[in-house]
Amino acid sequence: MICALASSVCFGTATVLQAAATRAAEPSTGAGAGSGVDAALLLRAVRQWRYVVGLALDGLGFVFQIVALRSLPIYAVGAALAASLAVTAVVAARVLKVRLSGTEWAAVGVVCAGLAMLALSSGAEGDEGGPDSLRWWLLGVAAAVLAAGALGGRLPGRARSLVLGLGAGCGFGVVEVAVRLIDDPFDLTNPALYALLLGGGAAFLLLTSALSHGSVTTATAGMVLGETIGPAVVGVAWLGDQTRAGLGWLTIAGFAVAVAGALALARFGEAPETEPGAAAGREGQGARHGDGAGP
Repeated sequence: MICALASSVCFGTATVLQAAATRAAEPSTGAGAGSGVDAALLLRAVRQWRYVVGLALDGLGFVFQIVALRSLPIYAVGAALAASLAVTAVVAARVLKVRLSGTEWAAVGVVCAGLAMLALSSGAEGDEGGPDSLRWWLLGVAAAVLAAGALGGRLPGRARSLVLGLGAGCGFGVVEVAVRLIDDPFDLTNPALYALLLGGGAAFLLLTSALSHGSVTTATAGMVLGETIGPAVVGVAWLGDQTRAGLGWLTIAGFAVAVAGALALARFGEAPETEPGAAAGREGQGARHGDGAGP
């Protein structure tokens, strides 16, 4: 659980840095502005030092995530990862001087309470490998995420944000499940290995595009749902994840509370603009986790 929380800290801090870098890299005009999934945007973003530092934190967080997934049920790790939004909110408050309302501080407390409930009730990770077809289904889902992102990027407004965010969440969910299905990382015949690479890459691409346009609250809500619910169901149904005896109710309650608190903090996926004149540049644009208000 310590590794899951460490992963959450890394991802939550990286989110602030990457969101600021993504908005700085976004062209105000041009063919790529406002279009679908923009791979060129990712190339521009990696030239920003904040994005590079964010990627380094993502890499460290991924290592912690792998360790956690080898010891905890997927539902516990997924809820901890969703709680990274609480970390983002606290980082925004302390480092970027964003003022949190009483309701938002309460949401942070709700997330912590949900994680505490999960820590008390979670059993050991399941030892079942699931059916062989699960690995191929996982690869199919990863490919579908990329295709859905290409199509969803053409949608208008909130529909675009929701599809890209949900797609990114499903991609990260594929990574969570794939980690459990890979015993030998050098086994090139395992479809789960390719699912992990494709799902993770597609998720980063969709998330980068979702951060640059539209309602980020909607995108992040979709991402949180995509990376928690599906993988949790797979872990319980096919991989043998269990709860401590007699505490199943507490696990369900803790999972629901943690995810609900994370959704309430969805707007903190975007760092506020701090550069001179940034406020004018934001006029008329949607915030990463809101509809233009921003933190």
